[in-house]
Amino acid sequence: MDLRRYADLFVAESREHLTAFNHLLLEWERDPAAREPVDGIFRAAHSLKGMAATMGYAGVADLAHRTEDLLDVLRRGTAPVTEPQLELLFHAADALERAVGEAVAGRDNPALWADLAAALDREVEAMGARRAPRPSRPVAAPEPAAGQGIAVQVLLDRDAVLKGARAALVLVRARALGAVEGITPPPSAMEDEEFDGAFGFRLLTTAAPAEIEAALRATGDVARVSVAEPALEGAGEGTRARHIRVDLRRLDALMNLIGELVTARGRLENLARRFAEPDLSDVAQDVGRLAGALQREILEARMVPVWQVFDRFPRLVRDLAHQTGRQVAFRVEGKEIELDRAILDDIADPLMHLLRNAVDHGIEPPEERVAQGKPPEGQVVLAAARERASVAIRVSDDGRGIDQARVLRHAQELGLVPADVERLRDDETIAQLIALAGFSTAEHVTDLSGRGVGMDAVTTAVRALGGAVEMTTAEGRGTTFTLRLPTSLAIVRALLARVGEETYAMPLTYVAETLDPKADQIQRLQGREGVLLRGQLVPLVRLRERLAVPGLGSTARRHPVIVVEVGERRGGIMVDALLGQEEIVVKPFDPPRGTIPVFSGATILGDGTPALILDAGGLI
Repeated sequence: MDLRRYADLFVAESREHLTAFNHLLLEWERDPAAREPVDGIFRAAHSLKGMAATMGYAGVADLAHRTEDLLDVLRRGTAPVTEPQLELLFHAADALERAVGEAVAGRDNPALWADLAAALDREVEAMGARRAPRPSRPVAAPEPAAGQGIAVQVLLDRDAVLKGARAALVLVRARALGAVEGITPPPSAMEDEEFDGAFGFRLLTTAAPAEIEAALRATGDVARVSVAEPALEGAGEGTRARHIRVDLRRLDALMNLIGELVTARGRLENLARRFAEPDLSDVAQDVGRLAGALQREILEARMVPVWQVFDRFPRLVRDLAHQTGRQVAFRVEGKEIELDRAILDDIADPLMHLLRNAVDHGIEPPEERVAQGKPPEGQVVLAAARERASVAIRVSDDGRGIDQARVLRHAQELGLVPADVERLRDDETIAQLIALAGFSTAEHVTDLSGRGVGMDAVTTAVRALGGAVEMTTAEGRGTTFTLRLPTSLAIVRALLARVGEETYAMPLTYVAETLDPKADQIQRLQGREGVLLRGQLVPLVRLRERLAVPGLGSTARRHPVIVVEVGERRGGIMVDALLGQEEIVVKPFDPPRGTIPVFSGATILGDGTPALILDAGGLI
């Protein structure tokens, strides 16, 4: 059996163990006298060692084994773990993560981690302990031994990872005792992700049953071995897992196919309306219902909880705090909120930028906080919450806030703001300035910040996902950045509008209502045009003027207005006409250089015509 086919599964399982490793290390660091975290860290290292040995990654297995040795000594000791020991374990966690990547890439080499391995060994020896024997590699099978065929049934641990690879190792050990025949299920079936770990074979050997059982159990993760007994009828029936791992590329392919089906459904519905044929209308309704159900199921299959990305950040914040000399308490909220996997992957880097800014720019040094009457430990919160049909992710801190005077001064130096302006108008203006490429108020460039690319990268990435970035800040009290994101990228329901000869789509996620305003509802205040809505003047954008569409527009005296909401902000977008609603398939849109940032994607409508998708945040 070729174990390389399990490489992706090995990486996924390894990341889960390393995530647990890091989280428990952080917990242990907060309470060095605690005993529970070290047991969990030991189990994570032990599992990683066994998986690596199964895959034949000697470098990973050796490093995990040395880490396990130190953990074993620490968990059997009575003294609290020391700061140098914790730091050594943090280095081991980082090295194990890199070692996994190197091994899967075909560069498994214990020499890469020789210095760290030696440091782990020295710490074990300094504590007066001896290292356990290293995990052995599977031995080669000798020539088949003659003897009577013995029926062998094996059941792997229910929680064993890489069951197919583990079963392959059991068979390797069995062949070291004699010839193996009649494997059930066949080895190809063991490579299926639904393989539950129950299998059997006949072994031609002179070895005693006890010797066979001991040899097979030594493979690890073996729950039961039955020798010379009838086959385990229905072994594994009823124990099959309800969840299986699916390659994300398959889900992407399914999403692309359902997108094409949605487009075809729209064209079929248009044809049914045009020809008014009852049979065609019935078929269109059936296809629409089935496509809708399939679409919902695929979208649900792509949804994953945000903790799958959030869980990597506690370690990041801890390292940043140590590097900058800050004291930071980090809290995560709303970890169960779900997002489309593609969106979740793409927001990892923006969130990392925001957390770096919160620690490096936001949280003050302990002595500065104490002088201001604050506790020495700053608070950084990463929170996710559902808001209507979108998800809001917030990064907030209780630090110094953004220095508005410094932002204004730097903006004036760059010629972005007139020299006679004495103060910036609001948080929105500040957010727009700091999001400009190259804009930075940092006095010194460091490894963490100061190059003026962080907020620009955050805003660009979030808008590319059809989302928006908001910011609120108060000097001396802290800053909050909010990322508002759609729950799914691929298919959204949108309101279609016409300006000139072009059709545009506005995702309904951001549409609050539509208006047909009278002339006296359009007013101006402080040089800005707005539409009067229930006694409140909402800023108005004339889409024809914003996009510089030629011509005078519709001859109608009144033009419809789409009222959009992006977080706490509202705005009205005036168009020539509203065309109704339609489910659209979102396609990436790479605008030409110089295009104003008001588009988040493109789509093909049901009648086959292309349309650009409007970015509500960029417009208002």
